[in-house]
Amino acid sequence: MTLDETDRAIMHATQAGLPLTPQPYQRIAEQLGLTAEIVMTRMTAMQEQGIIRRIGAVPNHYKLGYRFNGMTVWNVPDEVIDDLGQQVGKLEFVSHCYHRPRHLPEWPYNLFAMVHGKTQTDVDQQIRQISDLLGDANLGCEVLYSTKILKKTGFRSRG
Repeated sequence: MTLDETDRAIMHATQAGLPLTPQPYQRIAEQLGLTAEIVMTRMTAMQEQGIIRRIGAVPNHYKLGYRFNGMTVWNVPDEVIDDLGQQVGKLEFVSHCYHRPRHLPEWPYNLFAMVHGKTQTDVDQQIRQISDLLGDANLGCEVLYSTKILKKTGFRSRG
């Protein structure tokens, strides 16, 4: 996977995030003397090659009023984790859903799902929904609540 100068220019122009405008690719294109189509095509190609992991919004949940944020961690059988993870990840209140390795015996959890709510009651209800969805595959759960928001950043290049 090699990047040419145009790819590198696009990466530098977007490393702090896409501009918050109705046509962010057009804005980047104008900065670089390209067309929006070229910017989108190249970013898609870099994503397909694994150079860019994903393109998406990173909301500040606290500013949106979601003060109760918890990473739910679940112990589910490995043979059903892919199917159940897909289902959990599609829930509207889950912003991130991951399959992670267990670290036995201390850490039996292999399915992680981030939930957000405006109240503790909201989050408790969301956790019950995930638990109900997992059913008998739920072999245990913990919730790791956020105590502060961390600075979220995108790709950073070296030089």
